[in-house]
Amino acid sequence: MKTVLRITFVSIFGLLLSSCGTNKTAAEALTENDFRNNVYREIVNDESKFMEFMEVAHANPPADMWLLKEHMQMMENGKIQEIMKDNPEMKEQMQKMKQEKMEKHPKMQQKMQKKMKKKMMNDPEMRKAMMQEMHQRMKSNPEMAEKMMDQMIQFLHENPELMEKMKAKMKAHEDKM
Repeated sequence: MKTVLRITFVSIFGLLLSSCGTNKTAAEALTENDFRNNVYREIVNDESKFMEFMEVAHANPPADMWLLKEHMQMMENGKIQEIMKDNPEMKEQMQKMKQEKMEKHPKMQQKMQKKMKKKMMNDPEMRKAMMQEMHQRMKSNPEMAEKMMDQMIQFLHENPELMEKMKAKMKAHEDKM
């Protein structure tokens, strides 16, 4: 599949180059601003070409990391939330892709968790919204809920004083019932 995509992508460049009547390599042709911008416009204005390009980019580890970094910046700036607020299907797909990406890149996952924790501590509304979303996702995905509980238990075992606080909270909650 990747080979077919690369051949397709190279073919697009080949067709573009041959239609321009040039014998330049792709790298040489892309040094010309007008030509390069025309290629970009052609790719971004055609969904199938754009999707092919994204697949090729995701198959290239450095390019995939650049895309992930750009995505993280967009998340931090609130651009992603703005785009997704009116499109729940896109939001769900993005969350699924993010989860898969984080599972593949543990260091990136740790970095993101630290940033999110810092943001949550500084923004009570964000913390409340994140907790509601997490509860909703746990209800709809029992496997994820089980995994999160295991992680939380592991975290509590690593932090005995927090474990004691949690036990006290649970005891108080039981007494209310």
